Amino acid sequence: MKIDAVNIYLVTAGKLHPVVVEVVTDAGITGIGEAAIAYGVGGTAAAGMLKDLAERMLLGADPSRIEALWSEMYDHSFWAKGGGAIMFAGIGAIEQALWDIKGKVLGVPVHALLGGPVRDTVRVYANGWYGAARTPDEFARAAERPLRDGYTALKFYPLATAEGNGLRHVSARRVDRAHANLAFEKVKALRDAVGPDVELMLDLSGALTTGETIRLCRRFEELDIGWIEEPADPFDIGALKKISEHVQIPIAVGERLYTRYAFRKVLELHATDIVQPDVGNTGGIMEVKKIAAMAEAYNIGVAPHNCGSALSTAAALQASACITNFETLEIYPYFPERPGYVPLLEDPPEARIKSGVLDVPRAPGLGATLAMERIRPHLWARCEA
Repeated sequence: MKIDAVNIYLVTAGKLHPVVVEVVTDAGITGIGEAAIAYGVGGTAAAGMLKDLAERMLLGADPSRIEALWSEMYDHSFWAKGGGAIMFAGIGAIEQALWDIKGKVLGVPVHALLGGPVRDTVRVYANGWYGAARTPDEFARAAERPLRDGYTALKFYPLATAEGNGLRHVSARRVDRAHANLAFEKVKALRDAVGPDVELMLDLSGALTTGETIRLCRRFEELDIGWIEEPADPFDIGALKKISEHVQIPIAVGERLYTRYAFRKVLELHATDIVQPDVGNTGGIMEVKKIAAMAEAYNIGVAPHNCGSALSTAAALQASACITNFETLEIYPYFPERPGYVPLLEDPPEARIKSGVLDVPRAPGLGATLAMERIRPHLWARCEA
């Protein structure tokens, strides 16, 4: 079997820009994957990276040689060594598609090829449930919906401000005392509203200086917080270590760390309690599996980051099923309600969530099917042998 063509779709879905790759073989079997740069900027760059990788390293190759092709892209793209989100989103999307092909050829789900599932259901937590909430009372009221829908864990951004259909994070690493007090009051109101049995996770997006982060997080300690996510710039491991030593709340980091090589530094310093690799930008499904194995050796849990389309969820679900130190998977259950959202899959995993869990899929490959009538208009490039 050889790779005949690669289709790249750059989708505009409201404020999101998911990038999908479709790898086509001469046997008529196709595989799909997502470069998880949907949030923020970089979608066009990720599509371009996919095009370069496809034309130079994929066309004519044997899709079954997943590790060999990953190493080819890592070793001979030049920029992968020390590379960042765009590089590894491209590699990761291709890697997902290759696993999808292999699973379809063998008639098994991807997780069956990675040691098999260690659980029958995957626990998920809700993000994006807060909508345009700004005040503590509005956050408390907004939490009623995900609780009715069965979620037992919620994450949000206490320092951010609702802006349009998204969030605006802190600039210049500074907020005044009123802003910090408001952040605390949001979390307190939410804890009072949801009660003691619902897990709350706070994402700070590396917003503040190290000293101010410690000061604020110490105030959060009384509110029984599940984790503080990205309390420091992901590249400032010294700050991350200092915060973890001074705050009595578990620290989570990883959505902006790429490949096992970046995670190694954090793990060696014991600077975090939970790692959050993203299947769609850290290098793929197997790369997340390797990062999880490294974390397990340091007695650290894994909560995969997931902020793309439903295709990203499908890929993350395969990894989550077979990771022994898995904790929970991120879900944006209400993304499809946003203006202009384009549903990319025929049967999205988000629609199957019940009581805050997802059943481990049994369909071959990723178990995901593109909704071609919706995605075809977003074809950005086709690469052919």
